[in-house]
Parts: sequence; structure tokens; C-alpha cells
Amino acid sequence: MKNIVIIDYGLGNLRSVQKGLEHAGATVTITKNPDELEHADGLVLPGVGAFNDAMKNIVPFLEGINKFIKSGKPMLGICLGQQMLMEHSEEGEKAEGLGLIPGNVVRFPHSELKVPHMGWNALSIKQEHPFFKGIKDGSFVYFVHSYYVDTDLSHTLASCNYGLDFAASVVNDKGNVMGTQFHPEKSGEVGLKMLRNFVDMC
Repeated sequence: MKNIVIIDYGLGNLRSVQKGLEHAGATVTITKNPDELEHADGLVLPGVGAFNDAMKNIVPFLEGINKFIKSGKPMLGICLGQQMLMEHSEEGEKAEGLGLIPGNVVRFPHSELKVPHMGWNALSIKQEHPFFKGIKDGSFVYFVHSYYVDTDLSHTLASCNYGLDFAASVVNDKGNVMGTQFHPEKSGEVGLKMLRNFVDMC
């Protein structure tokens, strides 16, 4: 059984992600210990909260994360975790992200649409990837966010529209680092299928 490690850096909806992955067939470890990353088959970076706080808290894990990714094993960032994969965020002071995927995190513009973008919305799948195996274009997933990822199409697995098109799911050049702006663990059977796909990738 694959051991998936969820990084506990103090900001994250850890238990529901853990339950979703266990339901998908994985053994799950939640850890505050950076040394545990090297024993993982897969890595998950969840997150709920402020970008700057997250980047400060993740510092002890940086060396382990980079080493893990270079090994080619898969990593998944969820919600704030996806935003942290990017180069910069305009939330708070212009903050640097992990820089694992090119792009920026920007706030939804003022419009008649409510911010945060909260609730179910449809995915437009942009490229084939094992993470989306068996997922139909137009599938609905669950979002809660005020900031979104702006990246190019080559790094966009799926987009979504909320007044504008934004990257709902991203990927690095190698294909082993993925992010979802939505919460797969709160997205019913569709989200569970994605988590199973992630476990299979591990």
C-alpha cells in the first residue's frame, strides 16, 4: 500500500484530505517532520489561509520538497497548496512562492460576482494527464477561493470560468507536480476518482 505524506505546516484542512486519500486506498501520514518526506511515495500540500503565512511556515520543508520532486515522485497541492506552487502572489505584500510552476496568483477583479468564488463549478479539461484519467470534461468540483492562478496553457490541466477563465488545475513540465484550486476531497465521486488517480500515480 502506498504511503502518502500530507505536510502539516499549520495551515490546512488535513483530516478531510486524509480521509479522502485513505478512501482512495492509500496509507496516509500527516507530518510536521521534514525528514519523513523522503519515505513518501506521494506528497500532498493542502492549505487554507494566507499565502505569506504559508510560505513562512513551509520553510523547514523546502529542502525535502525539492529533493522529493527531483526524484520524479508525484506531489499534489490543494487550494492554497496549488497557489504555493507558483512563482509569486499578489496577496498581502507581493510574496514569492515555491516557483515549481511558472505563473502568478492574483485576486479576482471587482465585479458583480461575489468573492470568494464559493461552490460548485465546471471544469474544462485542457490536456490529458493521469490525474484526470476517467474524468469527463464539464465535471463539477467544489471551490472556495478569492485568489486564482494565472499561468500559460502548457501548465494548465483544467480551467474554470468565474467571470474570467482561470487555471483550476496546474502541472509542472515533468508532469509529477500537480495542483488543484478546487478541493477534490469535497468534490464527491469526481474528486475521489482524482484522489484514486493520484494514489495510482504513486
